[in-house]
Amino acid sequence: MEEADKGEVFERNNKSRLDSHPGTPAGTATACRLTDDLILEILSRIPARSLHRFKCVSVRWRDLIADPANRKKLPQTLAGFLYTTTAGRNRHHFASVSCGAVPFDPSLPYLQPSKYKDMAQVDACNGLLLYLSSSKSMVNPWALAEDDFRFVVCNPATGRWVELPPQPQAPADRFRYNCMAGLAFDPAVSSHFHVFCFEETTVETYMTGVNIYSSRTGAWSRRDGGIVEKVALFFYSKGVFVGGMMYVIGNPKGISNEHVLLGIDMQGKVRRTIPMPYGRRFGTIGSSQGCLLYAASSVDDYNKILVSEIELWCLKDCDSKEMVLKHTASIDELMSMTGEKYRVVGIHPDCDTIFLVSHGGGTLVAYDMQHQKVGCILNLEKNTQRFLPYVPLFSESLADGDGW
Repeated sequence: MEEADKGEVFERNNKSRLDSHPGTPAGTATACRLTDDLILEILSRIPARSLHRFKCVSVRWRDLIADPANRKKLPQTLAGFLYTTTAGRNRHHFASVSCGAVPFDPSLPYLQPSKYKDMAQVDACNGLLLYLSSSKSMVNPWALAEDDFRFVVCNPATGRWVELPPQPQAPADRFRYNCMAGLAFDPAVSSHFHVFCFEETTVETYMTGVNIYSSRTGAWSRRDGGIVEKVALFFYSKGVFVGGMMYVIGNPKGISNEHVLLGIDMQGKVRRTIPMPYGRRFGTIGSSQGCLLYAASSVDDYNKILVSEIELWCLKDCDSKEMVLKHTASIDELMSMTGEKYRVVGIHPDCDTIFLVSHGGGTLVAYDMQHQKVGCILNLEKNTQRFLPYVPLFSESLADGDGW
């Protein structure tokens, strides 16, 4: 039974006991016998998607869940998406999908412009954000030297941040460039995080190395050898950290119509090479319910995008050798209602809901793949770029443990 199902069964069983208790209003007797600490311990072990349903048990439970002082102990769900627009410099925005207020100032005023002139959103993982920052404008990054850039990891819920040291130098006989970077962090396993920076060169147009930063050691390590797969990563695509591995999508060198999913361990070694569904490169990968999911537009026999058809594929566990089709849905009704075409930009971490952005970049739409229903429709700034899902992390243990 999946974790979400366990939470629903727990909720259903307890509700029936409360309702059947003789002589008292539903839930009063049982709720009174539990201390606040015990209630919070119970709530901390249920899936985030079920937490809001438990507010209905009693007024006391509702108040405990809503109390900001208890946020550190309770599971959090998707708050919304960070995204960027460019007008002279990167401008940062937040689209809330939880009907609540924006949880933090996405411009990060304590970092820019006081410390950095410009910052680019790179990745998000379990409450931490990864930025590429510079003391100069990054509108034209090719005009900047490598020393002008620094990676910054921050927790916007607590305002804590750290600037990473420069990366190790590449071999002197080749010019390298960073094709993508990813953040690896699982607070259930460790308070430490890792940053992966994948490298290609002008000599070999495929992944030639990876630099990995560890917050435990405070240093980068470099892996040149052992990358036998000649795979060109999709430039500035995003990685996904799940099950202790970083997953990225690329194109095997010399095979134009084939795409693979690489699973890379914390030492930078490629552990898994998994074929992607043929021709379905027009989508995004994400972590949801402990699995890696891939949401993409379908293609026809001529490899043309059928933007009205969306597929959701799943890599169930670390032993799976192929992705399995989980849901297929048509968004014809949505397209006829709005007159827009869409691309997939995100996957909900707690359910089979995907997020679509209109081709003009002005609208974000939630779509429930399991029940084939359109959810919230949000207006965005124009000319949007790079959507990052954000789940708040209110724990201070990361900052205290890592000495931020």
